[in-house]
Amino acid sequence: MAKKNKSVTLSLIANLVVFVGLLFFAIWFVFRDQDINEVLEVSSHANPIFLLLGIACMLGYFSMEAWNIHTLLNSFGEKVTFLKALKFTLVGFFFCSVTPGASGGQPLEIYYMSKEGISTANATLSILVQTCGIQFAVTGLGLICAIFGNNFLSGPVAILFAIGLMINVFALIILLLCIFFTGGLRSILRRFFGFLWKHNFKKADKWLQKAENGLDKYNEGSRYIRTHKKEFWYSMAKVLGQMTLFYLIPYFVYLSFGLRAESIFAIFTMQSILFVSTCCLPIPGAIGASEAVFLGLYGAVFGENMINSATLLNRGISFYLFVIVSMFVVLYNMLYVKIKYKK
Repeated sequence: MAKKNKSVTLSLIANLVVFVGLLFFAIWFVFRDQDINEVLEVSSHANPIFLLLGIACMLGYFSMEAWNIHTLLNSFGEKVTFLKALKFTLVGFFFCSVTPGASGGQPLEIYYMSKEGISTANATLSILVQTCGIQFAVTGLGLICAIFGNNFLSGPVAILFAIGLMINVFALIILLLCIFFTGGLRSILRRFFGFLWKHNFKKADKWLQKAENGLDKYNEGSRYIRTHKKEFWYSMAKVLGQMTLFYLIPYFVYLSFGLRAESIFAIFTMQSILFVSTCCLPIPGAIGASEAVFLGLYGAVFGENMINSATLLNRGISFYLFVIVSMFVVLYNMLYVKIKYKK
């Protein structure tokens, strides 16, 4: 267990170094041809009331996820307070933000849940249901926005969106297959790895065992969904609300500059397109890419004089501010777990 703690700490340090490097690159990319004093001057004229509403949306985003995790874990017999669920949510957000493709968030969220006495099976199941909801919401909203907001899709943004949407649709299909067709999938995997074993692929049996262990977890998810249909769809509704709040942040940034020409649906659609375009990129927090897509999508909306300030405020609210907040939560949690473990 001590080795696991050390591994997590070293991984955290390494990912933070990469994250900071990418952050400096993003700052250079966005402001390379700009007078930073002018950008800050324009930003200072944004209406703080609307910026606070944007921050409230982000707080609502985390609260909705924490509420979901809290409800799920307690329905599995775990005694978890809302604040503890919120802590797990922020831990997951931080590690999603600093690892490529958000790959570290879920495993480390489960890890810290298990360190605090929550069954690994229940922790995994709660994250599985939450992940299922995120895939449904992101893919569903992305498809709707692609249909009704196709006028926003052009050039590199259209290519990134198409790739991101295909990856999300594929991920959703795989997730549904794992949850609802575990028997058929298990049979296919056994045949595939059996073929590899017959052709002297020595690690085939090990890989098959890992794959079957993973399917066992999805099978638990399938059992929960089949026996708790009402609770499952209630959970999906909460995740949809969570993503809706996240997509509304640019609208409040837009209003903060005194702009009113674009509708809330137009801004919402652009944010959905931006998220789908960048969420699957193997870059921690999509740093650099998210800023670049924002500049391309919203350039005409904010105008040349305000677009860089809007990029700064939008990413500051929806990402960087809460990366800092969640980092302190992670550091506190690491210290808390270490002291508790020693005792």
